[in-house]
Amino acid sequence: MTEKDPLNDGTDETPNVRDRHAALHHELRQRICLLDYPPGMRLSETALAEEFGTSRTPLRRVLARLEDEGLVRSLHGVGTIVTDANISELAQVYRLRVELAELVGRVDPVQPDEAFLERLNHFVTRGADIIQSGTPHEFTQFDMDVFQFLLELTSNEPLRQTLERLYFQTKRIWLKSAIEAQLDLQEEFRIFHHELEAIQLALRSGDLEAAAHIQRAHISMSFKRLQGQNT
Repeated sequence: MTEKDPLNDGTDETPNVRDRHAALHHELRQRICLLDYPPGMRLSETALAEEFGTSRTPLRRVLARLEDEGLVRSLHGVGTIVTDANISELAQVYRLRVELAELVGRVDPVQPDEAFLERLNHFVTRGADIIQSGTPHEFTQFDMDVFQFLLELTSNEPLRQTLERLYFQTKRIWLKSAIEAQLDLQEEFRIFHHELEAIQLALRSGDLEAAAHIQRAHISMSFKRLQGQNT
């Protein structure tokens, strides 16, 4: 007898199944934040289930989670639609992100080891390459990778989950502005790279609070620049 795949019937929440749900959630969230799924697009459950080789039950769980995070919404008779993201509607989210950012250095901080610092070196090198030839899409992906990497500096799970949720609610705003308002991309890349180098120096000195303050300043200044582009 062939054993059923628990992901397909949605009845078993084994660690492997949870990992696969998390991977599906991560992939769909990435596509939304990179505008591969632009605002207003309807997500076909049939097409997604076929692409990822799953049934609709676990897929609907993932879509419900994305809706709870504000990235999609379910409309009766229409289906699941990707939401829009603009600076005016998400200004309060940005301001909360600014205030929470420095908590990473104070709430259950994790002192970086040599392996972490070596990974950070690779991010700094990757950032330098983006300055020379990066696209808005590549920069957004890079920013998301850096964000999730730096979350490792706190072991406080509620804080990590809150920061992640708020970050991905606002992430599309920069990419939309870069495409629509034609930002000075090289300048944006240089600013971010400079901030990443400052975080690197702080962490090499063992000063997690300083690194967190730099992240706070980065979010605040990015928010101000986006507001300037949208006025």
